[in-house]
Amino acid sequence: MYRNIDWLRDKDGIPARVERIEYDPNRSSDVALLLYGDGERRYILCPIGLTVGATIVSGENAKISVGNALPLRAIPVGTIVHNIEIKPHYGAQIVRSAGSGATVLSRDNKIVQVKLPSGEVRIFKGEAKATIGQVGNADWKNRVIGTAGRSRHMGIRPSVRGVAQNPRSHPHGGGEGRSGIGMPSPKSPWGKPTLGKKTRKKVKYSDRNIVSRKR
Repeated sequence: MYRNIDWLRDKDGIPARVERIEYDPNRSSDVALLLYGDGERRYILCPIGLTVGATIVSGENAKISVGNALPLRAIPVGTIVHNIEIKPHYGAQIVRSAGSGATVLSRDNKIVQVKLPSGEVRIFKGEAKATIGQVGNADWKNRVIGTAGRSRHMGIRPSVRGVAQNPRSHPHGGGEGRSGIGMPSPKSPWGKPTLGKKTRKKVKYSDRNIVSRKR
C-alpha cells in the first residue's frame, strides 16, 4: 500500500504519469496512483478530468492544468483549486472531500484570497501550495446506503430518536403517546443545545486568516 495521499515538495519538477484510478475506502474521493520519472509511486486525490495516462507535475513553473500543484501566488484569479495548505510546507489540509473545490479570488506575491466551498473567504500565504481542479467523485453525496446491514458493515451504529426514549435516558424523552420534545430547542442526550449551536473552537490559530465568515 502506497501511503502518500498527497504531492510532496521533494517531488517538485519531476513529472508523473497516472497509472490507474482506484477506490479508497478511507475517504469520499477516489485516488490516482502516480508513477514518477524516478520510478517511485505515490497516491494523490483524483480531481475531475484526470485520466489514466495523463502526465502531471508539481512546481511553480507547472502549467495551469488539472492535477498540477503550484504555489497559490502562481495560480491565476478565478481558478478552481483543492488540496490547499493552511501553512506552507505542512501539506494539504483543507478542500479534500469529494466534489469540493475552492476559487482563487485575488492575489499578490505574499497574500492570496480564496473562497472556500462553504462560502467563507480566507487569506493564505502565497507560497502555500494548492492543486488545480475540483476533487472527483462528486456524486458521492447522492449515494443511497440502502439497507441497515450495509450501514452496520460501514461501522455506523443504530441511532434511536430522543422522543422515543425515556426521560432518564434523554431530555426529549417521556410523555404520554406521541409527544414532542417539550422544550424550546433540541438538546443532546447530555443536555447541550444542538440546533444552531456553534461547534468551532472560540480561539483557533487560523481565525486571523478569515476575511468573511460563511453565510
